[in-house]
Amino acid sequence: MNRFKKISVHAVFLGLSLFLHASFAQDAVKTNGVAESKIRNIDGVAAVVNTGFVTRKEIDYRIAALKKQGVKLPEDGSVRKAILDRLILEKIQLQNAEQEGIKVTNKELDKIIGDIAAKNRLSYAEFKAKVIASGSTFERYKQMLRDDVIVTRYREREIEAKVKISDAEIDNFIAERTRAMTAGGAPRSAPAAKGELEEIDVAQIFIPVDAGAEAGAQADVKKKADILLRDARGDVDFLQLGAMAAKENPKIKFQELGYRTPDRLPQLFYEAVRNTGSGQVANAVVKSPAGYHVLKVLDRRAAGAAPPHQQATAADAGSSTPQNIPITQTLSSHILLRSRAGLTDQDAERRLRGYRAQVRAKTADFAELAKKYSEDGSAANGGELGWMSPGDLVPEFEQAMNRLQIGEVSNPVKSEVGWHLIQVLDRREGQLTVEKQRQFARAAIRARKFEQAYQEWTRELRDNATVKILNVEDAASSAPR
Repeated sequence: MNRFKKISVHAVFLGLSLFLHASFAQDAVKTNGVAESKIRNIDGVAAVVNTGFVTRKEIDYRIAALKKQGVKLPEDGSVRKAILDRLILEKIQLQNAEQEGIKVTNKELDKIIGDIAAKNRLSYAEFKAKVIASGSTFERYKQMLRDDVIVTRYREREIEAKVKISDAEIDNFIAERTRAMTAGGAPRSAPAAKGELEEIDVAQIFIPVDAGAEAGAQADVKKKADILLRDARGDVDFLQLGAMAAKENPKIKFQELGYRTPDRLPQLFYEAVRNTGSGQVANAVVKSPAGYHVLKVLDRRAAGAAPPHQQATAADAGSSTPQNIPITQTLSSHILLRSRAGLTDQDAERRLRGYRAQVRAKTADFAELAKKYSEDGSAANGGELGWMSPGDLVPEFEQAMNRLQIGEVSNPVKSEVGWHLIQVLDRREGQLTVEKQRQFARAAIRARKFEQAYQEWTRELRDNATVKILNVEDAASSAPR
């Protein structure tokens, strides 16, 4: 069970960051029947989208927001095109959602804003003041938040219907992963001969980052990617590692790309794995405009060769039957100081180091300190979290916990939730049940299929829309308000 939910001080600006994503979509544009001379009479129109339009002021506003957050933008005009592409796609989705009757009432919107404020320990009025202080009007914030909720509901409804996962797919996934775990690694194909066309099976764990995220947030995402890269080099199933990370943070995606020739891999990916052998992880995290990618080469083979599991003998089939896998379970307690406005990382770390010093000096009991100071539901139970299996806790917490001896107290540990002080109480041998393996398998398959379905869906939306691009290169005559 996911014990910790991501609560960040940056959520204060949740609505403000909604428009900071830059999508580098392909330029598939249709012309419409309206004469260009008439369209240009509409002041500041950058693109006509079906019966609506995107203005240059909208592009300017989003660029201004990026600059306000200190993002260094390229000077070649690519940012304006990327933002326009994003706005066009948003406009199409909003138009379709309206036709489908998807709405967000004022009452719903106020409740959503109230929940955001409450999670950041602010009143509605205090949150409103924060939004205005950031440089936006509150009405603009509300409209963008409303649009984002509508688009999200529409997208989930449309794509969920396209994602189907059969029991056979889950069984095959578990069988392959079981073979890999019990045989010390996935079966390998024979390498391509010199000069022969090669296919590479690459898997990735992708951690997205907002284009307008502050430098500190960017650094945190990079640090998380580096931690995942380090863990991936260990004795761990790569896609299961991705499933564990995605379970805690649904924004993280993991997928197996399948066998592809070098020209069908993203250039960034191919350069990163060009000299990486089968079963090996890329030397470094790959940075793309969308975020950070941890890559692993699952297999390399001659183009057109049969997959290795098809080359296996029939006698191996029985060994792939899903079965419980032995695991180590840990009983631990923690003291949590949640991330929030007014509590700096330095203050949280200093406080937890103080508590640790008291426990080590035996002037205070860990459980009593947890009851008094921990900021989550476990406080009433002295911080005790119960017996946890691999993947039940956020990765940063779990990695620190696994390094502790029974009775030992950790140094302060930072996660997406806040700062933790951890004590291991006991360990025991347990089993990763077939049912839990099925949960991992379903999540892994769904992540791959959802991403594929989303890309196909957005291409269809753009192809079926009537779009005419105008005036995108020039900024609006007046500054965005």
